[in-house]
Amino acid sequence: MKLYRFLTGPDDASFCHKVTAALNKGWHLFGSPTYAYDKKAKAMRCGQAVVKDIDGQEYGPDTKLSDW
Repeated sequence: MKLYRFLTGPDDASFCHKVTAALNKGWHLFGSPTYAYDKKAKAMRCGQAVVKDIDGQEYGPDTKLSDW
């Protein structure tokens, strides 16, 4: 199965650590990062899509992406 996640977070080190943790768990960057202003929070937000291939498993709606 191929898994997709879109990681988001504030424009600070915590977002970088979130992406780094995903990469160290075997996820791969997918596309370009995003950067946008959140009017409600009055702060910049970052986003990055990541993907991962898992052999021998089938995807279903109950698949918990964070387990991989």
